[in-house]
Amino acid sequence: MKETDNWFNRGRVAAEEKLPLNERVFGIFIVIFSVLMILFFWGHQTQSTGFFTSKFGIIEIIMLYGFWVFWITTASLESLLNQRLLSRIFDTFGGVIFAAIAIAWNLVVFPFNFAYFANMLPKSIRFLVQWISNDVAWVIMVVLIILHLLAAIYCPFGYKFVDKKLFKRKKISD
Repeated sequence: MKETDNWFNRGRVAAEEKLPLNERVFGIFIVIFSVLMILFFWGHQTQSTGFFTSKFGIIEIIMLYGFWVFWITTASLESLLNQRLLSRIFDTFGGVIFAAIAIAWNLVVFPFNFAYFANMLPKSIRFLVQWISNDVAWVIMVVLIILHLLAAIYCPFGYKFVDKKLFKRKKISD
């Protein structure tokens, strides 16, 4: 590695490495789960189950579905297209910040009534999510905001320290 390489170039080199199979499988799982969540919420929206309150407007729609599209984009870039660099750039320059803002917006507006959350599921499996109340959902959303904000801080630093990891790997393999 040359001393003239900047953190972006070091991040690019690391990101161009092939993803291990377990990471690709996990990414595919994230894509499938995110698509299912979009369909789940869309079902609530189109069938007027009572889950979405009158506060659920255009901005809330963009924030809710945009959050899931963010995860589909990131996971697709990595697992399906094997483009770790594009995924890291997307995460670093706005993706995780958007996700944190989207969750925070919907937390402040809170256009949900979780008493109806399980209504879109078959009766035999509703027990899996019936325990989620508005208070529990609120706590989950706060934790998600914190995790996304931490990821927003970590992502740029992840680029910075990739060269150290590469240097150690090359030294061990030599």
